[in-house]
Amino acid sequence: MDHGRAKFEAQKKAAKARKKQKTVDIKEIKMRPNIDQHDYDVKMRSVTKFLTAGDKVKLTMRFRGREMAHQELGMELLNKVKEETAEAAKVEQHPKMEGRQMTMVIAPLQNK
Repeated sequence: MDHGRAKFEAQKKAAKARKKQKTVDIKEIKMRPNIDQHDYDVKMRSVTKFLTAGDKVKLTMRFRGREMAHQELGMELLNKVKEETAEAAKVEQHPKMEGRQMTMVIAPLQNK
């Protein structure tokens, strides 16, 4: 077998491997601390859809005005999301404040 043919086969094999691999995207869901129940349910459907697709989800809790005085409401909401997605996801980055927003990253569980 000549060198050119071997190089071509190696390139084809590498291209096939690249084609099969899944890139993990980070999808972002933005919420406010006083979100309505129906809006929350719609956002949670998106979260579960993203997790089942194998993507990470970044949950952003945005505080405006006097909401900054009630950061515990945002923390409670993110903890509620964490509990509801416990069987499908693990927390990769726990909730933390960054300026006027609180962020948390959850990643899907690897079931092999």
